[in-house]
Amino acid sequence: MRIAIPLADGRLALHFGHCEQFALMDVDPETGKILSRENVTPPPHEPGLLPRWLGEKKVNVILAGGMGQRALMLFDAQGIEVVTGAPAEEPETLVAAFLAQSLETGQNACDH
Repeated sequence: MRIAIPLADGRLALHFGHCEQFALMDVDPETGKILSRENVTPPPHEPGLLPRWLGEKKVNVILAGGMGQRALMLFDAQGIEVVTGAPAEEPETLVAAFLAQSLETGQNACDH
C-alpha cells in the first residue's frame, strides 16, 4: 500500500493543492510497518493534475487536511481513497495512526 501526504515544513499541509512536497509512504497493512518514505515535489498546480500524477505514482490512499469536492471526485475516479480532516502532524505519526485505525480526523479543512 502506498500512502501520500501533502507536506509543508515537514508536516501535513492543510492546503492540499498548494503543498511543497508529498511524502510517499510504502507500508505493509498486515504488519502496520512503514517500509519506505520518499519525498517528491509535485508538478506546478493546475486543476485536475494531482489525481492523475499521484495515480501514476501508484498511490492508494491520501491523508489530507482538506480537499475540494471536485478533487475528491477525481481521486475517486482514480481509485484512490482520500481521508480528510487529518491534523498537521509528521507523516510517520499520521500513517501509524491510520494503520492502527486510530487516526482522529476533524472536518474537511477545505471550503471549495
